[in-house]
Amino acid sequence: MTATIHSIAGSAVPSLDPLVALVAHDLNAVNAVILDRMQSEIPLIPALAGHLIAGGGKRMRPMLTLACARLLDYPGARHHRLAAAVEFIHTATLLHDDVVDGSGLRRGRRTANMIWGNPASVLVGDFLFSRSFELMVEDGSLKVLRILSNASAVIAEGEVNQLTAQRQIALGEDRYLAIIAAKTAALFAAACRIAAVVAERDDAIEGALDAFGRNLGIAFQLVDDAIDYASDAETMGKGVGDDFRDGKATLPVILAHARGSETDRAFWKDAIEGRRVSDDDLSHATRLLRETGAIDDTLARARTYGQRAIDALGPFPKGAAKAALTEAVEFAVARGY
Repeated sequence: MTATIHSIAGSAVPSLDPLVALVAHDLNAVNAVILDRMQSEIPLIPALAGHLIAGGGKRMRPMLTLACARLLDYPGARHHRLAAAVEFIHTATLLHDDVVDGSGLRRGRRTANMIWGNPASVLVGDFLFSRSFELMVEDGSLKVLRILSNASAVIAEGEVNQLTAQRQIALGEDRYLAIIAAKTAALFAAACRIAAVVAERDDAIEGALDAFGRNLGIAFQLVDDAIDYASDAETMGKGVGDDFRDGKATLPVILAHARGSETDRAFWKDAIEGRRVSDDDLSHATRLLRETGAIDDTLARARTYGQRAIDALGPFPKGAAKAALTEAVEFAVARGY
């Protein structure tokens, strides 16, 4: 089945189009920075980096930086390089994640590690991390550097936490939420918060944008974890059930395990520990998730976090930027990929 989630604000199908239109001019400047800074005299570096950067990603995180700057009527151009730094951090983590997970597909294309190998992917990821820090230093703000470097460290901690939690059915909701808050929400929060820094706004505005990004990031990851079971490979651009086969106890599994019979819980234990990974096992897992309401409840939880993100925009005046950011949240919650 394909997950269908109603918009927070109404029945219309939400879109990223207003956000894309809002930041189109700025995003062109960001893309120019990205293209320039991923170059190297070593041909493998731009080839591998370009494969992922040009691979059809939504550019959600840099667009958030740009849109939040627009929300604050920031007239300068510092946010262009910082949005590029955010995208480099994100791209570097994707390269590393695909190596750790052994992923073969991303956005419908073969992953870089499948084409060039794990060592090259890790090293080019390191190169992009380094480029992101160059851009931060060039900006000259210690506060920006502190926010983005802290986010980078938190993301790494989250990934290590997830790695050590792999194949553990008794993970629990609290640890699961701590993992996604670190590995996903931290960069969303930082991407939004730095707009307040460059616009020289006070701590309250910084905090509001941080809360917006953080809650959006959690909602985004909850939906990701639900559609790993509730969508299809063509829609998602990656393998269906990757989390299942990787032994990741995401929230849908945690809920289904808690609500299941003794037989069901035994199945989940075997599955997460790597003893039930066939297509039939995945079909059985998906059926249990549906019967226990685990996918629907995960999506409901995503809507709750999405509403918190929208509520965090309360202090800001109505306008195109606020409307586009609100619809971006609705899109993140309602998407099927």
